[in-house]
Amino acid sequence: MGGEIMSWNVSGELVETCNCNMLCPCWFGQADLMLLDQGYCATSLLIRIREGSHEGVDLSGQNAIVSLHFPGPTLFDANGTGRVYIDENASDAQAAALETILQGASGGGIEVPASLLSTWLPTKRAGISVTEADGEITASVAGVGEMKSRRLVNDLGNKMKLQNAAFSLAFGHEGHEGDLAPSEGTTWNDADMPVTWAGRSGVVGQVAWAG
Repeated sequence: MGGEIMSWNVSGELVETCNCNMLCPCWFGQADLMLLDQGYCATSLLIRIREGSHEGVDLSGQNAIVSLHFPGPTLFDANGTGRVYIDENASDAQAAALETILQGASGGGIEVPASLLSTWLPTKRAGISVTEADGEITASVAGVGEMKSRRLVNDLGNKMKLQNAAFSLAFGHEGHEGDLAPSEGTTWNDADMPVTWAGRSGVVGQVAWAG
């Protein structure tokens, strides 16, 4: 008899930042439009889990980050490198579950970008802090870098949105839409990753992943 198959689901917020000028052309999922600003893609994605569990492990309230690098000339040329960052206060069971999710191994919103990677660096445990104020989210990974995400608001006070883009579908954004959120101030300096980079582009979306 086979082992018991356990399900998982998490809901929360996915914060994407990358090195392109606002807006990153990869969102549209069209290779001929992927004119990468610097000839490569470097991105960090923060998942803020409101509630959920993975194979019986409670993940409610956890924050974790995955950073990816693609050498180009387009995202679809693959050969990417990735690393997962998990808070040092997470339990070993939580860390294993978060690693599985953020490496796309259980499906969910990271499965598509993870399929374009050839190398996963060892997961890094570090202090992760996340704060939010006045529409700006700041997430820092001790000794590595900081993500900043500021939602764009028009003159009427309404959030500017990206709808029905290819990666809104791939990431599993609720309603296939996300808030445009420049990442000016994001800096990422992991000596094991291919490049050190600074951010300009970003999108924030609500997600509900399951498998």
